[in-house]
Amino acid sequence: MKIDKKQLLILLAFFSIYFIWGSTYLLNKIAVSEIPAFSLAAVRFLTAGSLILGIAKILKKSLRISIKQLLNAFIAGFLFLVYGNGVFVWALNYIDSGFAALLASTQPLFVLLLMRLIDGKRMQIKSIIGVTLGMFGMYLLVSQKGVSSKEGSLFAIIVMFSCVLSWSYGSIFVSKADLPKNFFVSTGYQMLIAGVFLLAISFGLQETWVSPSLWSLNAQLSVIGLILFGGIVAFTSFNFLLKNVSPDKVSTSAYVNPIVAMLLGWYVLEEQLSNQSIIAAVILLTGVYFITSRKRL
Repeated sequence: MKIDKKQLLILLAFFSIYFIWGSTYLLNKIAVSEIPAFSLAAVRFLTAGSLILGIAKILKKSLRISIKQLLNAFIAGFLFLVYGNGVFVWALNYIDSGFAALLASTQPLFVLLLMRLIDGKRMQIKSIIGVTLGMFGMYLLVSQKGVSSKEGSLFAIIVMFSCVLSWSYGSIFVSKADLPKNFFVSTGYQMLIAGVFLLAISFGLQETWVSPSLWSLNAQLSVIGLILFGGIVAFTSFNFLLKNVSPDKVSTSAYVNPIVAMLLGWYVLEEQLSNQSIIAAVILLTGVYFITSRKRL
């Protein structure tokens, strides 16, 4: 079976959002342990956005953007990177990276519900089963005494769910919005806009800025990984997929991200997962399977 160029790009893009994004939970957890969350996100996206647009210019891609496209890039940048990512990373101060990835695995549930609300279509039986399993899995996940008893953890969990909702709506919005046709250029503008927004938030909260030369080697490597791989490679792949594949298919990265994040969190940071978390993960991912394996309307 011959695979054309576009199919190959789609496969590579899925690999990117499955495995690279799975590792970003660990990288963010390491970085945010010594770098304030919003300054971390600002540095990450301002740098990645500048590099992306610089590369696009070298490749002689048009950087033109209309007022409408600029407004849509602002909305997308806020939904994905300012709230969906920046605030999520802040919450990692109170939650283990593997556990956070499990919370983020609820994204397909939110995407499905939002698509049904926006498009006004009836939910299929498989979808109903998937949502029911997902809700039950979420309940098991957040109702654990060991989790809810940690200072700030319950609020952080609520915040993380709102971040997942923001990212889910952003996925649907971008799939329909008028943005620069070149997904590389579109990604660059979203990152630059989000970076400026996050910079303002950081200064508004009076976060302490420390020279990168004073960061530990682990923090420096984590930020470099977040910029080059989590930002330029994975987020560009994500924007590409949203214009070429259904948003609910793109959200299937929730299958793999938690597994990658849990394994890395366990191996590198010695994070522990309770039996209830493992059971909740199985139920959640089973719900995701039912949602994404349903027949298309």
